[in-house]
Amino acid sequence: MWHYRPPLADMRFVIEQVLDAPARWAAGDSGLDADTAAQVLEEAGRFAAQVLQPVNAEGDTCGCRWDAGRVSLPAGYRHAYRQFAEGGWPALACDPEWGGQGLPQLVNMALYEMLNSACHAWTMYPGLAHGAYECLKAHGTPLLQQRYLKRIVSGEWLATMCLTEAHAGSDLGLLRTRAEPQPDGSVRVSGTKIFISGGEHDLTDNILHLVLCRLPDAPPGSKGLSLALVPRLLPDGSANGVRCDGIERKMGIKGSATCTLSFEAATGWLVGEPHRGLAAMFVMMNAARLQVAMQGLGHLEMATQNALRYAFERLQMRAARRPEGSRTGPADPIALHPAMRRTLWKLQAHTEGSRVLAYWCAMLLDEPAAQGHVALLTPVLKSLLTRLGFEGASDAQQVWGGHGYLHDWGIEQSVRDARIALIYEGTNEIQAVDLLQRKVLGDGGAALGALLDELAQEAALCAEHPATAAAGTALLQQLEAVRQATAALVEGHADDTEWPQRVAGDYLNGVGLALLAWAWARSARVALAQPDERLREHKLAIARYGREWLLPEASACWQRVLARHAALPWLDEAAVS
Repeated sequence: MWHYRPPLADMRFVIEQVLDAPARWAAGDSGLDADTAAQVLEEAGRFAAQVLQPVNAEGDTCGCRWDAGRVSLPAGYRHAYRQFAEGGWPALACDPEWGGQGLPQLVNMALYEMLNSACHAWTMYPGLAHGAYECLKAHGTPLLQQRYLKRIVSGEWLATMCLTEAHAGSDLGLLRTRAEPQPDGSVRVSGTKIFISGGEHDLTDNILHLVLCRLPDAPPGSKGLSLALVPRLLPDGSANGVRCDGIERKMGIKGSATCTLSFEAATGWLVGEPHRGLAAMFVMMNAARLQVAMQGLGHLEMATQNALRYAFERLQMRAARRPEGSRTGPADPIALHPAMRRTLWKLQAHTEGSRVLAYWCAMLLDEPAAQGHVALLTPVLKSLLTRLGFEGASDAQQVWGGHGYLHDWGIEQSVRDARIALIYEGTNEIQAVDLLQRKVLGDGGAALGALLDELAQEAALCAEHPATAAAGTALLQQLEAVRQATAALVEGHADDTEWPQRVAGDYLNGVGLALLAWAWARSARVALAQPDERLREHKLAIARYGREWLLPEASACWQRVLARHAALPWLDEAAVS
């Protein structure tokens, strides 16, 4: 009842036509062309649909089992991971120096869209390993790189990111985990970490824990944090002082082991400079945030294609109007009814627009001059795509009616699984504050202005054709709204330092809608040159639907952003008692 069909045609359309990525690859040294990339994606889609998606329900119903410090995963997870590693998929975008295939990040992100669509919980394990690879590659000592990078790239070993403690969630400056330097250059790490995804499992014999900790001479706060690599197994094969004290019982992603880890004078080695651990860890965190954005896109895709399939199979009542040539009978597919059409178009518009944005950001990862754009896009995409993924799954559940509330149909698991993505790797509220206060107000809006200028070029191109002129106009209106709100905040935030935090969520959502306006406009314009009439009409319809039904939401966002003096009363603590 819950099936996955890799959207290879739309993926290729975005990669080859909307982004013109093969032309950029030809100018680089990846040696990749469009046909080869298509073959890679086809094989990845086959793995996702035939090997991984069938274990999704098993992970949800069986979950993980903890016994005396060890965690066992569903048997299907282990079988899928063996095939994943043997197929060379962990190495896809890694440096050939460390055994990687050296393919573009765009291809890797497309792979992870399919993996997340097929099984979000399973994909947590290799997804974190990729972030650890990036962190060690950027900040690891030559010894650590030689010892561990090839093992990560091959998929032989997996990794974790150990930040959170019971008293320290988003405020990392409160961390207490200690690291004592040793004469041999190692450190002994002691402390307890919670909410550690993949902290213990039976997919690989070794797990590499990247742990935020404090050296004895550390200054207080987040500026005193260091990063240490603490393996489950030491280089001589003996067990390290790391113990899993239990796993969490969760709302969703039950096949992902969320662990409490105790480090008891565990041997580790510093990654990066002492007291500069956050700089090293943020390499992994930013990679993880884009991976989480892909989780949102994966849920959107699965909700969309399964809702569409069901809506055309489910017959209920007679539609007031029917498209020419549709079948007749005592009842029509619910896809013909206006309420369902609106939901289904919303799902398609958000899915296809989000794919353009995610793939664009992934392509920019390989372009050194574009890292300013990546820094701005990362918090927007993490927040926007995870919100749309959860809301899309919830909207799609309505298509099934009462059946959607039952476990058998699959969509209720997607609703539960998608919810976590709005929370971990920095809540969406933190992403919004990061975007507005650090990335926008931090430089007076200069970097954002450069990004908006680039987006505005698409509006000019759309204006050259009557079929896309309205999409171009809508895009310009959205960009101007972003500029006006940004200018007001830049000018006035110093007089009211809380203003940006009050409106950061609305600001991010408004920017996200402007980015979607660009994605829809560009897709429609590019589709005009395609020989496939059905594709052209579909992309034009998506752009029109987005313009008429979805972009008006931005007006409310900007109204709240510019309501500078809107009251936000203090809460009455006495009312709690």
